[in-house]
Amino acid sequence: MSDVLVEADRLRADRTPYVLATVVRTERPASAQTGDRALVLPDGTLEGFVGGTCAASTVRMQALRLLESGESTLLRITPAPSAAEIPGMVSVTNPCLSGGTLDIFLETVLPPALVEVYGEGPIARALAEVGSAAGYSIRTGASVAAGLAADTTAVVVAAHGRDEEPVLAAALAADVPYIGLIASRRRGAAVVKQLEGGDRIHTPAGLDIGARTPSEIALSVFAEILSMRPRRHPQAPVTAVTTDPPVTAVATDPVCGMEVAIGPSTIHFEGAYFCGTGCRDAYAADSR
Repeated sequence: MSDVLVEADRLRADRTPYVLATVVRTERPASAQTGDRALVLPDGTLEGFVGGTCAASTVRMQALRLLESGESTLLRITPAPSAAEIPGMVSVTNPCLSGGTLDIFLETVLPPALVEVYGEGPIARALAEVGSAAGYSIRTGASVAAGLAADTTAVVVAAHGRDEEPVLAAALAADVPYIGLIASRRRGAAVVKQLEGGDRIHTPAGLDIGARTPSEIALSVFAEILSMRPRRHPQAPVTAVTTDPPVTAVATDPVCGMEVAIGPSTIHFEGAYFCGTGCRDAYAADSR
């Protein structure tokens, strides 16, 4: 399964969210073994092996839901309903299984929120240090001509009057959730007045906490960014200021009644979707 981990490293570098599924326990008969792994991508693609097509369909369905919530969980796939619920575990009955039970840990890996910092002075350096310590992904020294990443959470300009307008205009055009300008109230107001949509720019950037030093100013800025993030489940990590989660399209397998996620690799036939080839073949035989 080393290829799965290598691919996971590439996905992290590309800032692509994914779920790492790891088999942690099996009951015979089961085709998967403890330690088997697979990756589930946002489009429903499953790379690796955590069981046959029916088990893989269940893993895909649950993983896509976790990508929406940002949570991780322990998944049990069993051919018969469980008599007792286990706290912290999602139990799914899959009647298509050959008889074994699988326990699979689904770990959701989301890229940290990306913050672009423009400037070279003490405040810009403090923004990079404080942001990194707070778990944000910080990019500094970027050129406006290079463009902003599509998932940029915030742009903070601390350039002390140098080339501020082009950066702010680019952030406004890209509809970046948070745009901040480090400036006095008077100068900041004059800058944003010249820009279309400038009322979206926070200036002076940061919450009013009486900040004076570069580090204190940086702390106030990230406190303001944090205060604007959407409210979610207390245990769910948030990786963007205002990003709505994708909605997983689902269908019901007409043979076994299971919910399946609709994606490029979902097994289908004549407009119906299936958890595995067995259900598809049975459906196809009945429709003849």
